[in-house]
Amino acid sequence: MKKIKVYSVDFPSEDESEDSKEEDEEEDDGEGNIKEIFNLAKPCLSYFKEFLNSFVKCIKVKKMDNHLIFGLDSYADTGKYIGYIWGLFTIVNDAHKNARLTAEPSFNGSVLDAKGDNEIDINILKIIPAAIRLLLKEEIRALIKGVING
Repeated sequence: MKKIKVYSVDFPSEDESEDSKEEDEEEDDGEGNIKEIFNLAKPCLSYFKEFLNSFVKCIKVKKMDNHLIFGLDSYADTGKYIGYIWGLFTIVNDAHKNARLTAEPSFNGSVLDAKGDNEIDINILKIIPAAIRLLLKEEIRALIKGVING
């Protein structure tokens, strides 16, 4: 139960994304719902911070070797965003001795291609008490109800 391999990810086809866009246009903007959820989330930030600190302690990165090929239709946008990606990857590579993240731009239209080899150990037994402590907080339960009810 320690190793999980992910071989591929299927993104929705263009036909499906057009259908979902039409459905989104029919719905109202939901701006009130977002504000309500944001107001519910404000008091929960400290609890999430505690949970994330506990979660990070349960993760051990053995190997993170990934390569990304990224491109957009605009050369300028490709250059701008690949710079952001390189900056982010530099931070991660410096933070973990076992990380090797690389990216290269592609100026042949829209491209997002990634391949990698990762070994990450997650101690689930240490996460369970932190998750239970998080769910016992009344503010967290109110946030969950607010998200579910929309």
